[in-house]
Amino acid sequence: MAVSVIEQAKIQAQILVPLVKALQAELGEEKANHLVRRALGDLYRGFGEEFWKNKNEQDLGKAVASAFRTYAQDGALDYTVGEQSQDAFALDVTRCRYAEFYKALGEPELGFLLVCTADFAVADGFGGDVTLKRTQTIMQGASHCDFRYRRVKADKPA
Repeated sequence: MAVSVIEQAKIQAQILVPLVKALQAELGEEKANHLVRRALGDLYRGFGEEFWKNKNEQDLGKAVASAFRTYAQDGALDYTVGEQSQDAFALDVTRCRYAEFYKALGEPELGFLLVCTADFAVADGFGGDVTLKRTQTIMQGASHCDFRYRRVKADKPA
């Protein structure tokens, strides 16, 4: 049986939280967080590339909807979809068990660093024409997370 993403995050936190805290103590928070973002960003960008290649789906809405179903397994996310089309996918996460987990640990800032910042790297892996805009997260205390994926169409030469 495959391990859900939320369970993977909980397992990884057992190693990553103490590691990141040690890096922050040694290097300073800004430098350590930059290093973690860069290292994990490359990993998560690769996940996005692999997902996009394996999905072989040109419809952005369908592809991202599929990804969110994976992230939401085991009741990890409650969300509502606002827009789903060939070139867009918009949703609001209204409950996040990832945030609840990191808040219970007393480490929501590390939850944001280790979980939420991955969203942008994964989106980068979907291709240069896909953008993600998110202005708030539950992990940082907002009422919901607002995900807005768009395919940016290149202007055709005249």
